[in-house]
Amino acid sequence: MKNQKTVGITGASGTLGRELTKLFRQKGYKVIGFTHSKTDSEVNLETPNKWIKWECGKESSLKTYLEKIDILILNHGIYNLSRENTNYEKSIEINALSKFKFLNLFEEIARTNKSLIKKEIWINTSEAEILPALNPSYEISKSLIGQLVSFKKNLLDKDTKKKLIIKKIILGPFQSELNPIGIMSAKFVSKKIYELATSKSYLIIITPNPLTYLLFPLKEFFNFLYCQIIYKYKP
Repeated sequence: MKNQKTVGITGASGTLGRELTKLFRQKGYKVIGFTHSKTDSEVNLETPNKWIKWECGKESSLKTYLEKIDILILNHGIYNLSRENTNYEKSIEINALSKFKFLNLFEEIARTNKSLIKKEIWINTSEAEILPALNPSYEISKSLIGQLVSFKKNLLDKDTKKKLIIKKIILGPFQSELNPIGIMSAKFVSKKIYELATSKSYLIIITPNPLTYLLFPLKEFFNFLYCQIIYKYKP
């Protein structure tokens, strides 16, 4: 395929990651799958063209691979109901800080990108960013990454905005190993992500909950105003 784009997907071995991989392969993209799991599975038309094994905290070691990616989809995460302090630490590290490290690293790469094609990064947060998910550690971590992405996007300088597109994916409950009673199917969600994220919209909302479609745009609008004030009155 001429001018074939390369897509990187973290959490590529998970339920949604597999569906996104299949979809992008069908659309003619080259897919690089990032996973914590074993990568000895057979490579075929429904798997990534290449598997990369990685660990949270070692995101910087992936720079060489990220430089070859046009669209990076941050899809990894955990959902653990344990009340132990270690669970809070792991949730914040994996669901929030790891994704923020990827975002910063990809921003750095985009700044030095000489291609006319803008780099894109799509970050899967969750409606748990502001709505209850019956899991405090999950809600805290999603709230953190949601705020970090919003501020990062609104505070980008003009030159970086010309080279990097940031999109936030807000998902409701879908069926997966982590949530077997989810309302939506991962296949449906992956198709909607592709349809909406290839538009010019920053917010990609996919959920049966009507409140999400009202609350998230309002939240992002107030974040935008707040950041404009910071720009205006910064020393």
